Amino acid sequence: MKTKKHGAIVLSNMDEKRINEEFNRYFKSHPLPDDEILHNLGLFLCSKDLSRILFFYEIYKQIVHSHGIIVEFGVRWGQTLSIMAALRGMLEPFNRHRKIVGFDTFEGFKGIGSKDGKSCKCKDGSFSVPYGYEVYLDKILSFQEKLNPMSHLKRYELSKGDATRTVPAYFKKHPETIISLAIFDFDIYAPTKAALSAIKPNLCKGSILVFDELCDDIFPGETIALKEVLGLNNLKVQRFPMTSRLSYIQIR
Repeated sequence: MKTKKHGAIVLSNMDEKRINEEFNRYFKSHPLPDDEILHNLGLFLCSKDLSRILFFYEIYKQIVHSHGIIVEFGVRWGQTLSIMAALRGMLEPFNRHRKIVGFDTFEGFKGIGSKDGKSCKCKDGSFSVPYGYEVYLDKILSFQEKLNPMSHLKRYELSKGDATRTVPAYFKKHPETIISLAIFDFDIYAPTKAALSAIKPNLCKGSILVFDELCDDIFPGETIALKEVLGLNNLKVQRFPMTSRLSYIQIR
């Protein structure tokens, strides 16, 4: 089923959906004082949401000793970017080279084609966010930086637009870039293949690629893009037991 706004796909049964709706109502009507809300967000984390945070904590620990930037392809609301910024503040607050860059149309899917199949029933514009949302997200990321050391340096960037153009353009403009971690959450074929092709020369041994939809029959385009650009035969696709959909590859 889909949520009412922005075309998000939810694979919950009706009981789970009902409980989530009630949970959401309790969140909106919470009695916490304003100055304690952010410090008590764990009160509202269910196992699914916490598992994603723990996954990225384990991934981040693996890149602490590697050089390069973090990129996310498919930002949407920006939760993962914010988590990465918080983890950087915890694990390597003085690494000025650990820039975090996010790419998104901020207008939903763009470029759905035949290789994306028909199971997801999505279209261009699905998974959109409100107009101008990237301005709001930029402010959130700036708060993350100001609450950590080296706050005088901007170590994040948001790139808005069609990834088939913006991603190659970014790496052409920044030939010095080494990628330590790349997170793929475009879901669909065209931008995923464009991003994989663009970053391939910027990967090195130890670089980690995270995927949200590999081996997913709803979004086959991500797997097809990986097969066409890097192939699968020489890759070890790994995962952590706390989450089912997220997987990662370490370049060897």
